[in-house]
Amino acid sequence: MAYETGTIKTWAEDDRPREKLLKIGASNLSDSELIAILLRTGKKNATAVDIAKYLLKKYHNDLTELSRCTVAELSKISGIGKVKAITLAAALELGRRRRFAETPKKIKITSSRVIAEMMIPYLSDLTHEEFYIILLNRSNEIINRISLSSGGISGTVVDPRTAFKAAIDALASGMILCHNHPSRNLTPSEEDKKLTTKMKQVGDLLDIRILDHIIIAGNNYFSFADEGLL
Repeated sequence: MAYETGTIKTWAEDDRPREKLLKIGASNLSDSELIAILLRTGKKNATAVDIAKYLLKKYHNDLTELSRCTVAELSKISGIGKVKAITLAAALELGRRRRFAETPKKIKITSSRVIAEMMIPYLSDLTHEEFYIILLNRSNEIINRISLSSGGISGTVVDPRTAFKAAIDALASGMILCHNHPSRNLTPSEEDKKLTTKMKQVGDLLDIRILDHIIIAGNNYFSFADEGLL
């Protein structure tokens, strides 16, 4: 790969990423400049900004696509290595968690889209499956979101007892199931269907309604309720 020559130390102070951040704030820096700060150093004949620009170009200037990369994949890029790859992966994960934490709990669920828009930023770019339950009060307002399990590429194990214990402890009246498909295939699997049926049956006995099961696949979603499968 071809890089520009020169080191950041030879640049005017106002052009150096760290100095720019201190002077004008992080929000005014480009993606490549922010990544360069994480990388800290470049390599022979390439600054940290050069490497950051190459990295973004490789992943189509898409931070979501970049965040799906493993440490092993990032480590193979010239000028990054394992330590810098770990730093990048940690920063991207923090960004993902921040988006999720910013979603207010006391929002009313009026449609499947409300849940999907809340969960897509957190689940869309994962390379493994994660399964959540969203607990609701009688007004269909969110009480809590709980991660039940985290699995591999093809599936994750969910224990209904754990889900309903959490619902009972929270005095929830309703529950929405939500998990992602890293393959980005929207079609629910037979296991998805069986689990949904089982959870609904238990919910009916406990008077805790299963209102929907949302599958997140990239930036799209599938709703069991919208498709008449509940």
